[in-house]
Amino acid sequence: MLKLIIQTSSMVPIYEQIMTGIREKIAAGELQAGTALPSVRALANELKISALTVKKAYDRLEEEGLTRTIHGKGTFVSEVNPELVAEKQRQELETDMEAIVTKARVYQIPAEELRQMLELFLEE
Repeated sequence: MLKLIIQTSSMVPIYEQIMTGIREKIAAGELQAGTALPSVRALANELKISALTVKKAYDRLEEEGLTRTIHGKGTFVSEVNPELVAEKQRQELETDMEAIVTKARVYQIPAEELRQMLELFLEE
């Protein structure tokens, strides 16, 4: 059992939430190289979502080199450097932060006010 938490009310697509959850587990060492992921159907049933959504997540993870699929056997975690996974996560965070800063500028929110907002979120 993979134990992913999916928020159906989130603006983040479900396949991206699956990818993020698996990336985090790889980076944390919870999923080691060679570990079999649940089958597409099994994870879809567990999460009560479409198998196509899981398939999309698995395909994208394979494109990133984090997993490999062996026809007839399943999808497995690839040999990856946890530092590379962490770097990918940092890049995603930087992209999100850049979008926030751009939006703050459009809304004419001063930098200091934006810093204060960030501090509030960091306290939680």
